[in-house]
Amino acid sequence: MPDGGRFSGQVAIVTGAAGSIGAEIAARLGSEGARLVVTDLDGDALEARAASLSERVRREVATVAGDLSTTEVATALTATAHERFGRVDVLVNNAGGGIIRPTLEQTEETLRATLDRNLWTAMRATLAVLPAMRAAGYGRVVFIGADSVRNGLADHAVYNAAKGGVHAFARGLAREYARDGITVNTVAPCATATPELAAILETNPALGEAFVQVIPMGRPAALEEVASAVAYLASEEARFVTGQVLGVNGGSTMV
Repeated sequence: MPDGGRFSGQVAIVTGAAGSIGAEIAARLGSEGARLVVTDLDGDALEARAASLSERVRREVATVAGDLSTTEVATALTATAHERFGRVDVLVNNAGGGIIRPTLEQTEETLRATLDRNLWTAMRATLAVLPAMRAAGYGRVVFIGADSVRNGLADHAVYNAAKGGVHAFARGLAREYARDGITVNTVAPCATATPELAAILETNPALGEAFVQVIPMGRPAALEEVASAVAYLASEEARFVTGQVLGVNGGSTMV
């Protein structure tokens, strides 16, 4: 795809890009001109997604596979962006995935996994990109949060603890870096039409229905609806928007 669009000349990092939501976000930014660096824990799935993305946006897509909750992978991610493309303008902290089950059925392993996947990945990646963004006097950081943080949802207490930390981290950063040309915002989807949700609806229809029935519009969010909100907040158009939580939720929370 020829250069042009809101992100022409910019470099965007998208985490958790092997998954449906992350891939759609990356495709949206890439289709509007961004050069892409994508990361995920699943290296094989990431390479497959990157190949598909590269074909879709018609440009090179750089990849970094590994556990982003570690400093080493976060550092490698930022280094790759600078080595391949010379800068980082946008970071989308999409990596996540909670283990949804009743609170007292959580184990030490599932507790740590949920916190690592959602909160620690977001913190590590953000801490890695902030120095260069501040030096450049420009940056857009967008976190993928969760509407369940605000409305509560069946079996989501531990997941909400992790995503609630993401929401709070974003607000604190927004105030701290407001005069450095860096905006920090959160997109909070409700249930989203992903293969993961489809699996829940098939294996546990009652739980899946509980996720959807709180949405007045009566359906999950489409992938492109989440990606559209991210693209807006990552763009220059949103330069006076910071510290906000944008619910893409069909009305499940109204604030």
